[in-house]
Amino acid sequence: MKVIEHLNNAVNPLISFELIPPKRGGDIRGLLSVLDDISKFNPPFIDITSHAAEVFYEETPTGIKKKVKRKRPGTLGICALIQNKYNIDAVPHVISKGFTREETEDFLIELNYLQIQNVLAIRGDDSGYEKPIPEGKSKNPYAVDLVKQIINMNNGKYLEDSLLDALPTDFCIGVGGYPEKHFEAPNLKTDIKYVKEKVDAGAEYIVTQMFYDNRHYFNYVDQCREIGIDVPIIPGLKVLTSKAHLTSVPKNFFLNIPDELSDEIMAARPEQVLDIGVEWAAKQVEELLNANVKSIHFYVMQNSKPILKLMERLKL
Repeated sequence: MKVIEHLNNAVNPLISFELIPPKRGGDIRGLLSVLDDISKFNPPFIDITSHAAEVFYEETPTGIKKKVKRKRPGTLGICALIQNKYNIDAVPHVISKGFTREETEDFLIELNYLQIQNVLAIRGDDSGYEKPIPEGKSKNPYAVDLVKQIINMNNGKYLEDSLLDALPTDFCIGVGGYPEKHFEAPNLKTDIKYVKEKVDAGAEYIVTQMFYDNRHYFNYVDQCREIGIDVPIIPGLKVLTSKAHLTSVPKNFFLNIPDELSDEIMAARPEQVLDIGVEWAAKQVEELLNANVKSIHFYVMQNSKPILKLMERLKL
């Protein structure tokens, strides 16, 4: 089923998850264990992230060296595994940054062969590495351009004119939203206008970046509705599990952590932090469900322990 069908047909609130593939050369058994854990909660769909090449810096005897790390593989294979072994709809992330439009089309064709009907179209973060574009090739500068390319394929329009007999694809397209605004946007109002462009181009639902104050989500939904965005807006949540998250989460995801939560974590012993994070997330979920939010998305990454504790706390 398509994500939008799951959302429209839901009788009870839906709980979905997002995972990240193992590192290059890593072991997939850890991810399979996570899938075994979260599949118990009957998620309607599971997102799998995609990653382009990126720059990293390595300390060497002769100084710091700048190197390019090849992209993290696995998205396609893991999505096929999710749908065929677990019978759960997979939602691969399709990113524009770091890939040519031709590479994107190839990836989408592979997904179509596997009968994967859902994608999340995002620009992708700036990795510090700008991949050279071969002569004669092109790229999608922004997520809205990526949405338009997918819609073209849904209409049977491919990049090669010779593919006149190619069948239309049938992708359900989701896009990202930022309750505290994307860090590159000057303000939330402008950021929401960009989201509306993606919806107007064909996106059928929005999944938000994580947040720790539900007021950001409610305000975001209100502002989206005010300018005519009427697609489902799924809140994204992540459980804080360590004191290090107090700095790494805001740094990497450009969001604020409420004083009450950060103060409680800072005053706690390390072994207490997970329980604090679970309790905070549980209160967020309860407030969202009481406000008739129909679906909640959890950023699991590669650690299912916080979700298991949270689901036990919520009795879900």
